[in-house]
Amino acid sequence: MPLQQQAAQTPSNTAKPTLRPKNPCFSSGPAAKRPGWTIDALKGALLGRSHRAKPCKERIAEAIDLSRKLLGLPDDYLIGIVPASNTGAVEMALWSMLGPRPVDVLAWDVFGATWLTDITKQLKLENVRTFKTEHGTLPDLAKVDCDHDVVFTWNGTTAGVCVPDAEWIPADRKGLTICDATSAVLAMDMDWSKLDVVTYSWQKVLGGEAAHGILILSPRAVERLESYKPAWPLPKLFRMTKDGKVNLGIFKGETINTISMLCIEDVIDALKWAHGIGGRPALMKRTAASCKAIEAWVAATPWIEYMCGDPRARSTTSVTLKFADPAITGQPVEAQWDFVKKLGALLDKEGVAHDINGHRDAPPGLRLWCGGTVDPDDVAALLPWIGWAYAQTLATLKAAA
Repeated sequence: MPLQQQAAQTPSNTAKPTLRPKNPCFSSGPAAKRPGWTIDALKGALLGRSHRAKPCKERIAEAIDLSRKLLGLPDDYLIGIVPASNTGAVEMALWSMLGPRPVDVLAWDVFGATWLTDITKQLKLENVRTFKTEHGTLPDLAKVDCDHDVVFTWNGTTAGVCVPDAEWIPADRKGLTICDATSAVLAMDMDWSKLDVVTYSWQKVLGGEAAHGILILSPRAVERLESYKPAWPLPKLFRMTKDGKVNLGIFKGETINTISMLCIEDVIDALKWAHGIGGRPALMKRTAASCKAIEAWVAATPWIEYMCGDPRARSTTSVTLKFADPAITGQPVEAQWDFVKKLGALLDKEGVAHDINGHRDAPPGLRLWCGGTVDPDDVAALLPWIGWAYAQTLATLKAAA
């Protein structure tokens, strides 16, 4: 039965809400700026200066120091700013450290699959085990061998699926754990002792600008860099050692290439805001409040459900939803995406939600960012609007039937 005819048989009467989110930005990256942000936050940026100049290096080092304190990093972990956002940080680690041990790669979303492609088709490593599942599910973590190097995303942004904890990683592992955590840091409780390489970008939880990534190294990761030289050539942007030792300058503000001082000023503003509201616990509390509102709404709404069926593995930042109405799910994928696009366009036109369509390579659905810069009250205000837009989109299809 065509989607229009099925929609005609699906009753849904929802009044247009009156309460609007103050900030309609729910994109999963770049994510919403911190509450109260204005362009004045950037007025102190050291523009027109060399990033090698002393005051610029001090400003970069301040961003690193504020990040270290906010994350609660161990003193012996290194943290640096690197090129090309989270992607650059992950690929620096993969190309510089993989090779001496077998590799287990976990992939349950688009980005996990990207790292799998890097490892098997670009680096062409041979001793690789793949743990790949469909969107919405985790692989069996008990089967992962942490005496191998392990590459995984803590939170799959496109799938709404995250590892529930780090209990599956043994403390006495022999391999390195390389974790893409760009949509998990500052929102999920991460055990640093179980993680050797951690990457993220400012554009996610902090609502910062794009282009720069963060790379965190444990002492075990540093030891790998200093004891192993890959068989393949490394481009300049990936080189983290000098004369056989880790280049500590990278982790003190001496960036590999030119950095944007405008982005540095912006992230310092976000970091100071985060510290000012209570740090990482406060950010996590805001995320939890947003998720609680969505959970209650999903429970009361028969036509929507989580993409991830396991509550323990359900993302609290990139909350990914799919339709449960046979009028939609019974249609070809193209028709389902057309419905998503029409619903999203209506919300965008009303100015209540921008960029909440699911990722193009994920199953059809919606994706709401609930990181700490998003106000939980805005999430609560948005949900009735989604219900209204759903009803309106169905009514449009009914009229066309």
